[in-house]
Amino acid sequence: MAQLTVDIGGSPGVGCRGFCEYCYFKKVRGVQPLGCRYCLPFKKGCDYCTRGVKEEYAGFKDLRSIADETLASLQTRQGEIERITISGGGDPSCYPHFKDLVELLGSTEAPLHIGYTSGKGWDDPAIADLLINNGLTEISFTVFATDPKLRKKYMHDPTPEASLAILERLCGAVDVYAAAVVLPGVNDGKVLEETCRWLQDRGAKGLILMRFANNADQGLILGNGPVMSKQKVQSVESFRDLITDLSKRFTMKISGTPLWDPETGSPFAIRYEPALLAKLPRVTKRASVISGSIATPFINTILTTCGSKVPVVPVKKEIACLITADDLRRIDLAALEPVVIIPGRAFVHDAEAEEILSRDGIDRVVIRGPEMLTADAETSMGMTRDQVLEMEMSGFADLIRLINRYGV
Repeated sequence: MAQLTVDIGGSPGVGCRGFCEYCYFKKVRGVQPLGCRYCLPFKKGCDYCTRGVKEEYAGFKDLRSIADETLASLQTRQGEIERITISGGGDPSCYPHFKDLVELLGSTEAPLHIGYTSGKGWDDPAIADLLINNGLTEISFTVFATDPKLRKKYMHDPTPEASLAILERLCGAVDVYAAAVVLPGVNDGKVLEETCRWLQDRGAKGLILMRFANNADQGLILGNGPVMSKQKVQSVESFRDLITDLSKRFTMKISGTPLWDPETGSPFAIRYEPALLAKLPRVTKRASVISGSIATPFINTILTTCGSKVPVVPVKKEIACLITADDLRRIDLAALEPVVIIPGRAFVHDAEAEEILSRDGIDRVVIRGPEMLTADAETSMGMTRDQVLEMEMSGFADLIRLINRYGV
């Protein structure tokens, strides 16, 4: 069975009725190419790390172009289409031909999935029945808070009551995964408890809570911090405790990013499974593994259990896949082995990484690690614990094989 993604185009802040107050695409400036795994070996910069990372599109695609692309994709797929996902740089609810698009995709009789929407573009509650009648089975819906005044103020939703009415109708008919960026002092505390209760009572499958990020070390890599100059930021530990507490008080699944998913134990659930750790390859050579500050202690524990004698090296950046060249420049090179493994999705050009990490006169070989070692909340929300563990077993087995192949 195959899956199909329908890209509608659009850009953050333009194709969504304006930026939300907390949006991490706000204030993005014309940053230079970051470098990434898709760049050519001899050239820093490609479409992904210059335009794609900022989700820059010329605008929404016209309906005919989307129809032609969808038809072409369907003709190349073999077997039954398992799911069609509507996605893009802009918000699907703001797509000007949304009703026609849904009816067009509904005619395929394949289950529809909306990868993300704020609902800000929907002013008529009747849109919920249109979606249901055309095969919608799953939707990720940014709620922020079920208090319409807060939605209006912080999401700039012109019709928050209509958006919430649509969300309520969908909760009773399809799999709804709500999402909210948590702003301490704004939509946490009693407001967040009421949001959880509202969603649970109406049948939402889960709520993904996202810790607000406001500076470069927390993940703003596009020269756009702070997003909100006076907004407090919750510590990682406090955020994890919040997720734990809410999960005990509500039956609806609640998980957080960057930490954590109490139901599956991710990220890095495998550290609680000694029998599975014993099945991983043993580390037989030496190589330095670089990661973000949040993941480092978890990865270090797992690799040490598998026989590694080399501590994992953290950078100040919290999220590993958002590591840039600037983060590598801060590393104490004396702590590095001749072979260094960086996160597979790090925003660094390979040649530049080797230059930075060899500037002490020791020529180091830099290798990209696996794309993913674990599942964050957005990934694990629809996964079982066994599926998370399978992903982690695969990722760590690949990482250890890289250490043993290229290490010294």
